Amino acid sequence: MDAVRVALLREVLAGTEWPAAARRFAGTLRASVVPQRGGLLLVGTREYEPWHLAAHLVDEAAWSGLPELAPTLVRHGARPGDPAHLAVGLGRLEAAGRGATLLVVAPERPEAGLLQRVHDARRAGATVLSLDGGDAEVHGLAHEALAVAEGTGVDLDTLQHLVSAAAGENALPAPRGRRFHDRLARLADRLTAPPPARW
Repeated sequence: MDAVRVALLREVLAGTEWPAAARRFAGTLRASVVPQRGGLLLVGTREYEPWHLAAHLVDEAAWSGLPELAPTLVRHGARPGDPAHLAVGLGRLEAAGRGATLLVVAPERPEAGLLQRVHDARRAGATVLSLDGGDAEVHGLAHEALAVAEGTGVDLDTLQHLVSAAAGENALPAPRGRRFHDRLARLADRLTAPPPARW
């Protein structure tokens, strides 16, 4: 989703809690990812792999000058012959410790094996964040969680677009004229840049 569509989405959702909640969550994500420490690990459930969010975060990392936002996608079905960016399996979570940030995207409760790995990573010092469907166990594991419940008018895919766009925004507010110039420059870059080849 490009910057124009995200702006339209925010306009549609103006007056709801979602744009501000997504910005708060994205700020926590940005603050928790420590460059050259453990990196950002992104994992979904066996049925739901957040590869689309991974692609958007890679884009935001490049466009915002925050390379630490580019995640490692941890996959349930990763195989040794897969391309490098798709070949990281759940075993990677076992190495997650202090300095690592683990973002769990789960529309429903993940299987027990993943929950145990997330729990172990948290105990080893990793920061755990979640975008989820409101499962209490997932919330209990997360340092920060943002949930989408039925009937709220927003689905998990929409929330991921809001969060990924907000994650690339400037962390410190710039003077008003400069902020507009920066946003206009980023929009021009997005509209003229070729799509990323990785995804």
